[in-house]
Amino acid sequence: MAIHSSNNNYFYIMFICSLLFGICSSQLTSNFYDSTCPKALSIIKSAVASAVAKEHRMGASLLRLHFHDCFVNGCDASILLDDTLTFTGEKTAAPNLNSVRGFDVIDNIKSQLESACPGIVSCADILAIAARDSVVSLGGPSWNVGLGRRDSTSASKDAATKDIPSPLLDLSGLITAFSNKGFTTQEMVVLSGSHTIGKARCTSFRGHIYNDTDIDPSFAKLRQKNCPRQNGTGDNNLAPLDLQTPTHFENNYYKNLINKKGLLHSDQELFNGGSTDSLVKAYSQNNKAFASDFVTGMIKMGNILPLTGSKGEIRKNCRRVN
Repeated sequence: MAIHSSNNNYFYIMFICSLLFGICSSQLTSNFYDSTCPKALSIIKSAVASAVAKEHRMGASLLRLHFHDCFVNGCDASILLDDTLTFTGEKTAAPNLNSVRGFDVIDNIKSQLESACPGIVSCADILAIAARDSVVSLGGPSWNVGLGRRDSTSASKDAATKDIPSPLLDLSGLITAFSNKGFTTQEMVVLSGSHTIGKARCTSFRGHIYNDTDIDPSFAKLRQKNCPRQNGTGDNNLAPLDLQTPTHFENNYYKNLINKKGLLHSDQELFNGGSTDSLVKAYSQNNKAFASDFVTGMIKMGNILPLTGSKGEIRKNCRRVN
């Protein structure tokens, strides 16, 4: 009887330990690669800095890659997988097709990391670090990136189409899209501030500059010069998301919204007589508050359903499953 009880206690203790290990192993840590690949962060930082120096827009593109990855079944690098004869990835989903970019930069980083420490650094972690380094390279705030994500072996074109917020959404749609991923309305507004850098294609803002009334008329005319009304004409022509400083990360995005100079319909919805007007005003007046809250939002986004422990894999090539 005593032996049976002892065995029960042993298995109970082992069960508790396994639970605790599962909890611990599922947490992301900023020092995850300190011993296994100590040069990982410096390699990524250098590659991002070089890419952004060559083309400032790349900073926004790398930030967007991380966002479009995390919003589809978590931060698992699923967005990087190429289509194959037996597999359809997320790159051809409507929000990504002819739009997401920077894959070559990620390939370059991965190649360098595989030379330095083969099979150690995940593509999902590369995306998270590159997003942070991109913001920093354009004058924005820095933060400690939690690491330890692993890479998915699958992707979902349908989920990408459904879950990534459209530039055509109204305020309630934006609130819902972010709420579905665990974000508050304030976090949605602050993460939208990532549009203080980068550019958008004519197809993304055509409806806003020709059909909406919540837009400064002179600004609409300016953008119409490079974005014809007719679909199929100039679809890929670009315009800066931030009219003032599209290559510098700060709070001018919100100032533009107050002046009815948001490029996308979804941008201007944040300041259009609705519940988020006060947040836009607050961030337009306080760049430090914007930077601080943006950091909090990015850390939270990087924690969306990461694969950890023995889940997923560490891809050797970010474009395909091992």
